[in-house]
Amino acid sequence: MTTTDAAPTTGPDPSGVEAAAGRLVGILNDGATAVLASIGYQTGLFETLATLPPASSGQIADAAGLNERYVREWLGGMVTARLVEYDPAASTYLLDPAVAPSVSGAGVENLARSMLYVTLMGEVSGKIADKFRTGGGLGYADYPGFVQIQAADSGSVHDASLVETILPLSGCVDRLGAGIDVADVGCGAGHAINLMAKAFPASRFTGYDFFEEGLIAGRAEAERLGLDNARFESLDAAKLDVVAGFDLITVFDAIHDQAHPATVLRNIHAALRPGGTFLMVDIKASSNLEDNMDLPWATFLYAISTSHCMSVSLSQGGDGLGTVWGVQLAESMLRDAGFSAVEVKDLEEDPFNAYFVATK
Repeated sequence: MTTTDAAPTTGPDPSGVEAAAGRLVGILNDGATAVLASIGYQTGLFETLATLPPASSGQIADAAGLNERYVREWLGGMVTARLVEYDPAASTYLLDPAVAPSVSGAGVENLARSMLYVTLMGEVSGKIADKFRTGGGLGYADYPGFVQIQAADSGSVHDASLVETILPLSGCVDRLGAGIDVADVGCGAGHAINLMAKAFPASRFTGYDFFEEGLIAGRAEAERLGLDNARFESLDAAKLDVVAGFDLITVFDAIHDQAHPATVLRNIHAALRPGGTFLMVDIKASSNLEDNMDLPWATFLYAISTSHCMSVSLSQGGDGLGTVWGVQLAESMLRDAGFSAVEVKDLEEDPFNAYFVATK
């Protein structure tokens, strides 16, 4: 009788299993840090810490006008995350000076503000998981506070760079000074429109969006600034039917959210006068997954796409283009929309976005 020895059972390398488990523990801690950092931004704790010398939890809580017990527990998380230094002998806390620029201030360097996207994704994760089973997506109303989060995030870039750095990429600054017609499609809370209208009083600016909460904010800001050359209209960009009405059209990180982005791009092309310019700002990533492996924030981009950008498009029966549609596809779609020339530009101060200048 002959017997055949069974093939030896092979499994994953134990050291690889241990390394993977360690990575997942690190992800667990980093995810928790993101939540705590978003709380630090929302409560003003980072701003308070940035102004204080080494201080006790009570002193920090008093300075921030917050409850000491919550502050003390939050500080524990910040210390173990290596963002805040702790002196056990004196029971004092100090924001690491090297960390302070990344968690405080109103500039683009403040990454604590971006942590709000993480907590928002957490709020909707259960509903998104259901959409994996049923298809479709969530509507804008399912994202509480999204307009404010996005406005604060983009506003920091626009305050620092829109007039002095971004608009010159379009080649239209002289014409803006003389007076032209400008539209911003998907204007959100309208801050970009109002900044441009203030800087170029001879030009006329129209902001389009279908999210009424944002339009209300834009109109209120325009009124506070005394702008009579900025107006806001409620409109789905897929239904924009202006023909040769604008000399310059801008879109800031909004095309990939659209239900039917190709239609929107064709509408924008039609709305420009001959020789008009389209300045489109969108995520700087590759259309090819393999090319995004070394992009530092790639996982965040795919996560926010799954949780928001792709989902809101699918909720409208849309194409679900997604956040990471990529520079290659974006350039191709612009040409398909009819633009005769497309140039892709970068800004050193905004590594997250690519700047597309398309000419009719």
